[in-house]
Amino acid sequence: MEQYGRKILPPDHPDSRMVQRVLDRLIPASGLSREGWEVRVIADQEQQNAFVLPGGKVFVFSGLLPICANEDGLATVLGHEIAHNVAHHKGEQLSQQLYLVALVAILNYTIDASAQIATLVLDYAVQRPGSRQQETEADLLGLLMMARSCYNPEAAVGFWQRMIKAEKYAPPQFVSTHPSSVRRIQAIQQWLPQAQEARANSECRSTIGYADAFSRAFRREDVSRGPPTGRRRSPEMVDESPRSRDDDDEFW
Repeated sequence: MEQYGRKILPPDHPDSRMVQRVLDRLIPASGLSREGWEVRVIADQEQQNAFVLPGGKVFVFSGLLPICANEDGLATVLGHEIAHNVAHHKGEQLSQQLYLVALVAILNYTIDASAQIATLVLDYAVQRPGSRQQETEADLLGLLMMARSCYNPEAAVGFWQRMIKAEKYAPPQFVSTHPSSVRRIQAIQQWLPQAQEARANSECRSTIGYADAFSRAFRREDVSRGPPTGRRRSPEMVDESPRSRDDDDEFW
């Protein structure tokens, strides 16, 4: 992360404060409150990425924020990343790497395959499907986490729809370490009833009705006033034009 040192935004920057605010709401639902959580927002509009290191170090690239559109969208991303820590996926990956090294040695000995061929076969047959399974698990855990933190889980669908439009090139799922955005949307839509129930049963249940009623009243008032003149764009109205993405940007 040394190359990003000068690009890290100060804690009082609006983007840093927003990420910190969302994180503060998610952590109590994660069961990891004792970790020393730290937020770092990196000013890089070309990177549409975020990741969380073991120990609670959160990194968000500013290029991802327009795709998040709002705090519910950001909660989708941070909930997913925190879920990796909750599920101890880093430890599982290390254990799997040791397992793969042993399998490569066995294949090389038994069928006289080169180490490169054996590694390639195991990568596509074992490691990538396992990584996609971890990503799917983190999607579900993150969705439930954001719901219990009073965020709208339906916003996760909108986030991935915007991500599809932002992706300049997405490799076929079988060669990727991550599920496709389309597959993620399909899974999230199936999980939404469970997430909505978790939200209704959480401590925020008493405010959901008021918030929904206020939102409906606000929309009716907006319609009655007619088309807006000279108003600023809503944060939800984001630029959804495709952006470039490096091949090694798939932290999440």
